Amino acid sequence: MRFEHRMSDADALMWTIEKDPLLRSTITAVAVLDRSPDRDRLLEAVDRASRLVPRLRQRVVSNPLSIAPPRWEVDPNFDLRYHVRWARAGGDGTLRDLLDMAEPVAMQNFDRARPLWEFVVVDDLADGRAGVIMKLHHSITDGVGAVKIAMHLFDLEREPTPGAHGDVPPPPDVHVMNQFERVLDAVQHERRRQLGTARRSWRTLLDGATSFATDPASVVQRLRETASSVGRMLAPATQPLSPIMNGRSLSVHFDAIAVPLDEMKAAARVVDGKLNDAFVAAIAGGMRRYHLHHNAPVDELRMTMPINVRNDDTEDLAGNQFAPARFAVPIAIADPVERMATVRELVRRQRAEPALALTEPLAGLLYRLPTSVSTGVFGAMLRGIDFVTSNVPGVPIPVFFAGARMEAQFAFGPMSGAAANITLVSYLDELQIAVNSDPAAVPDADVFHACLLEGIDEIRKVG
Repeated sequence: MRFEHRMSDADALMWTIEKDPLLRSTITAVAVLDRSPDRDRLLEAVDRASRLVPRLRQRVVSNPLSIAPPRWEVDPNFDLRYHVRWARAGGDGTLRDLLDMAEPVAMQNFDRARPLWEFVVVDDLADGRAGVIMKLHHSITDGVGAVKIAMHLFDLEREPTPGAHGDVPPPPDVHVMNQFERVLDAVQHERRRQLGTARRSWRTLLDGATSFATDPASVVQRLRETASSVGRMLAPATQPLSPIMNGRSLSVHFDAIAVPLDEMKAAARVVDGKLNDAFVAAIAGGMRRYHLHHNAPVDELRMTMPINVRNDDTEDLAGNQFAPARFAVPIAIADPVERMATVRELVRRQRAEPALALTEPLAGLLYRLPTSVSTGVFGAMLRGIDFVTSNVPGVPIPVFFAGARMEAQFAFGPMSGAAANITLVSYLDELQIAVNSDPAAVPDADVFHACLLEGIDEIRKVG
């Protein structure tokens, strides 16, 4: 993976808008292991990964005298003991008890003077199992990138042969810039960025002029479509569409659902769709049931879904490579096949939105506004989101962490102003679905969980 020394504009914007605590971007993954990992091996694995993945030893350093995005800089006081901790399970050591332990960890904000990740290893789960609570700031990477980073921690065997990982690189060099160096580096960064923007704009103008000369009507139509697409992306939506999931707080509630992968894929094939179409249709069905349970039927809810925008140039680039699609999803459709087909068409249209290609330039524009303004713009865009869905391809083979086999992993994505985030990660032959809900919006989490299960089961039966 390639690691730039500065945040992208999109990552910097994600970092900046946390001035509003409701827009925090914390990812919390909860893994279940078949036994307690070996402490020495675990610390060795994490230390090795921190030398291979620069972000694990870097902190974010902003320059108040510059509009350049913050820098990623090696923490001169990096302390592995702060980032990796041990705890004992409470209660009966069930998955529910592990999730209860993970909730307050997720609710705590990061220490911004340190690298933006924390691990809590939980011993004494039922049946000799153990757990790992892994907390990561979203500005480091998205779900796809997080899977790549995790593979630096995991082994493919319980007992790998000595030297299987090769030589451990030395710790990265530490250099704390003075104020003059920071200003100079920021100016040079902005100069390079502006030159790159100018080159791309010049090529775009030349291509546009050529196209306009040969087919002016098509060029005008594309400009109109792009402008409309940008308008849809930035349009304020301050009120949720749900008549009942309106409250917002800084609290979270975690639930977990496991589903056979082949059943959901088979259901998607019924409408010539993809796994994500079946997943979103299942969640929409669960939302429908939840609103009917409360005698509050609604035709549609507003959903955010990250769309992977990686290409050949950015495939190996660290950081976030997604565009946030935001659109209304019909949940009143009772027939699961019709609902899947509708979702498939909706998602297809979202992936074709012209504004997706402008995510980074738009982020650069918003980031360079005063912080209070950019936070207000995003608050207006996100506070009206009812729920978030995310689908992350996981690892199709067994992995081990310091001698312990990973049995399951649930990734709880940030709500960023929504009432709930439902994230799917595949592992082996199973889909592991993490449900993160705001108790102020969903006070009866047990009912919400049951409704989502019914929506998922309804789609499973289609296949």
